[in-house]
Amino acid sequence: MNESTVKTNCPETKVDLIKDLKGFLFNRPINKISKSVMKKKILIGVVAFVVLLGIAFSYLNYRNRNLSPPGTAELTVGGLTVSIAYSRPSVRDRLVFGTEEQGALQPYGTYWRLGANESTEMTVNKDILFNGQPVPAGTYRMYAIPDVDAFEIVLNSELGQWGAFEPNYSLDLLRTKVPVEPTSAMVELYTISMVEREGGIHVVFEWSDVRFSVPIEAQ
Repeated sequence: MNESTVKTNCPETKVDLIKDLKGFLFNRPINKISKSVMKKKILIGVVAFVVLLGIAFSYLNYRNRNLSPPGTAELTVGGLTVSIAYSRPSVRDRLVFGTEEQGALQPYGTYWRLGANESTEMTVNKDILFNGQPVPAGTYRMYAIPDVDAFEIVLNSELGQWGAFEPNYSLDLLRTKVPVEPTSAMVELYTISMVEREGGIHVVFEWSDVRFSVPIEAQ
């Protein structure tokens, strides 16, 4: 038995070999490179996900605006100016107002943003009576709760919202009901218009086979 064999079989020598092996396996530069490569891959993956999310959002926004283009209605009568910004969905062979059992796009008794895309917003330059109820000058979100014979119209102070999400109901300012009126013909593209009437302004909402209006006058 030679001297090198004796040293290798010594317990101290085995311990030294194990330490050397651990150092070789866990302290190699390649591990540092692997960690760096992994971090870069994770970063690239996150960036790619964010980019794809942005593209998807842009596409959906473009698609929604094509299907429901933006619209405005404005009228000035006796120094009172009322303007409404909204989006204009189409019927497109769908049942718009009806029951959930009928598969209606906008079921009775549920929140409707009075349009599509962004929330519908009304601006008035003077204090007004909105269907007889006092409202200070300003900008308000408008939404409705449809029913068979009447629509409940609500003014809310939460602005700049997008999507069909329900509003913060604690910010509601007033609720008022207006009767549903018969339409002379089917209205394909949702339309808000304004007409001068009795010294004030009537805001007219028409879509599908439904029509209703809200009287507004200066205080």
